[in-house]
Amino acid sequence: MAHHMFFLSFLVTLVIAMQGIYAVEYVVTNTAGNTPGGVRFNNEIGSEYSKQTLISATNFIWSLFQQNNAADRKKVPKVSLFVDDRDGVAFASNNEIHVSARYINGYSGNVKTEITGVLYHESTHIWQWNGNGQSTPGGLIEGIADYVRLKAGYAPSHWVKPGQGVDKLKYFEIATNLNSLNSLW
Repeated sequence: MAHHMFFLSFLVTLVIAMQGIYAVEYVVTNTAGNTPGGVRFNNEIGSEYSKQTLISATNFIWSLFQQNNAADRKKVPKVSLFVDDRDGVAFASNNEIHVSARYINGYSGNVKTEITGVLYHESTHIWQWNGNGQSTPGGLIEGIADYVRLKAGYAPSHWVKPGQGVDKLKYFEIATNLNSLNSLW
């Protein structure tokens, strides 16, 4: 009986240790806290909400990509979100997401919902495989990220609806085409 208890204790310890190995750390830093956009981020979105959104986005992406175990996923120990005083909307690079405080400040709609969608899009870039050094069409990479945003329910109202677009290579057109293909399966 003692051997069984020891073995069971060993298994529980091993499972807990393995979870720690595959756990992802999420860090949110507002480097633009004194700017109007940084203040709006703190007041209307917040670091804790952003961290929870990154966790939710990660789980959604893993599910959508059918990456049900750690062996299927990119090994990313830490995802950092920075709110910076910069132009543009956002970008992801080297497991970091940078969101523009200027964009947050100038956004006229529900900024919390918009940034949630942006975080789903940019989180996709953290987790998606990108060709392992081979040339991958940027439109495909962006289209997949927009597809994730669309499937998560955070597509902005200005995106073209299926069949309404002129340029077939627009990222959101790719996203809606992926969505249409998905509905066929």
